[in-house]
Amino acid sequence: MLAASAVLGRALRDRGGFGVAQSGATRQVRDYRIATASQELAELAIARPRPDDQEPPTPDTLVRRAVDAMGGMQRFVSRGDVVVIKPNIGWDRMPVHAANTNPDVVAAVIKLVFDAGAKRVVVADGSCNDPNRCFQRSGIWRAAYNLGAEVVLPQEHRFRNMRLKGDVLDEWPIFTTLVEADKVINVPIAKHHNLAKYTAAMKNWYGVLGGRRNRLHQNIDTSIADLATFMRPSLVIVDAIRVLMRNGPQGGNMDDAKDKHTILATVDQVAADAYGCTLIGQHRDNLPYLKMGHERGLGTMYWETLRVKEV
Repeated sequence: MLAASAVLGRALRDRGGFGVAQSGATRQVRDYRIATASQELAELAIARPRPDDQEPPTPDTLVRRAVDAMGGMQRFVSRGDVVVIKPNIGWDRMPVHAANTNPDVVAAVIKLVFDAGAKRVVVADGSCNDPNRCFQRSGIWRAAYNLGAEVVLPQEHRFRNMRLKGDVLDEWPIFTTLVEADKVINVPIAKHHNLAKYTAAMKNWYGVLGGRRNRLHQNIDTSIADLATFMRPSLVIVDAIRVLMRNGPQGGNMDDAKDKHTILATVDQVAADAYGCTLIGQHRDNLPYLKMGHERGLGTMYWETLRVKEV
């Protein structure tokens, strides 16, 4: 019985693929990336209103345009997959405050994933404020539930200590729901952060951590790079429908947010942040974690070297 339990535990732990980071270190990696695509497809898709649009397109339309430019969701999700969608649901805020991922963006991703043939779709995040309030007030719980996705809150029994072997993050409690899936899609919101200066794709992985995450703020750039080394998503879809321009990450004043009506899609989380930070007037050279990610081979901070497609 004990031997069988050990085998089962090892099988669950190995799901998603532990490996060695590209730097050659012994860092642990959850790699959900898919095979390289056709040279004709975008590596960074930017969906925004067309000049002749009398009204901004809906978030659903923008998400579909961006994902289509990347080859469609069927490129990233196979029939029968269990797919985890990781929005930012960190704060007890309404969508107008732009502190959490827009619920309409999350809904659009859920629909595309189901349409691609996923068996199960799970929406989860490790909230900073009370999870029940964050999931409800953000509008994400209702959006996910109405579409048949499972919503998983960060309860204590869902965390397990893992050895990430990062520069800052060595052994840490990990939200197992977010690392036990066939595919993982990172769906952050682009916004200001008072310590990291900007937060979206790479910083969004803080939601996989339990424990006292605030301790990591003393070395926030390295911890962000460690997390992005650990988590290699199948796809990144950045919500910049409404962007928190200052007083992030919580916000709370509607005047701090600005409508941008933009969606980014890419497989490169470093490039996603290098471009995304420009939406709040920030520059990649001011974000040390981007340079760390670039040097670790996680992606490129020089997003303009990719095949960029505006749609």
